[in-house]
Amino acid sequence: MRIVVTNCNTTQEMTEEIVRGARAAAGPGTTVTGLTPAWGPESAEGWLDSHLSAAAVLDTLRTYEGPYDAVVMAGFGEHGREGARELVDVPVVDITEAAAHLACLLGRRYGVVTTLERSRGQIEDSLHTAGVAAHCAAVVGTGLGVLDLGDAQRTEDAFVAAAERARAAGAEVLVLGCAGMTGLQRAVGEKLGLPVVDGVAAAVKLAESLVSLGLTTSRAGSYAKPLPKRRTWGSPRGTGTGTGTATGTGTGRGTASPPSE
Repeated sequence: MRIVVTNCNTTQEMTEEIVRGARAAAGPGTTVTGLTPAWGPESAEGWLDSHLSAAAVLDTLRTYEGPYDAVVMAGFGEHGREGARELVDVPVVDITEAAAHLACLLGRRYGVVTTLERSRGQIEDSLHTAGVAAHCAAVVGTGLGVLDLGDAQRTEDAFVAAAERARAAGAEVLVLGCAGMTGLQRAVGEKLGLPVVDGVAAAVKLAESLVSLGLTTSRAGSYAKPLPKRRTWGSPRGTGTGTGTATGTGTGRGTASPPSE
């Protein structure tokens, strides 16, 4: 099985960290390839970054020519998942949606601990669209920017402090609200005494399940293939960059739907 994981920003080091987390969660026989957009924001923080990131990620998927059986979108609360589901012919799993669904299986209410407070609105909207917002007790920011997450001790301390606020609001389960926090659940889970869900790991396992069950996106209605028309994209074909290799023996090939351009 071959899974493509798309970073939502242009920071290659973050893609590599996300891929490490995805590979740790993947089952035997699953290979993970990370894709870094060739253009867009270096970190996605706010509405402008999010919409720019969505276009860049879709362009990266459009131009990627390797085989894949599922896509994991590693941008927490970022836009683009609905467009990706129209574009490609394999399951698309967004880490925001995946983490929330698994959190709902572990407790009555969950809380999201994210980076900056300005991300709350996007995350709340994403959860609402996915149909899981009713079970969210709170979305709490740590005050750290995405590019600040490289300081492991500072990130852990800020996460624990924010998590206490989420628990006080009624959260029984916690969700890592940024792909750059991947792996943090191991450090803070026991300290907090609550289950902590990593969206990247959750999305990988759900993607594996969908592929194993032979399920993919419905084309009846909302995610029908894009209408054929002229589309002008923001970058030349073939500018997406990847990290890792896809060497597994998957059962299908991911393809982008062919709207005329």
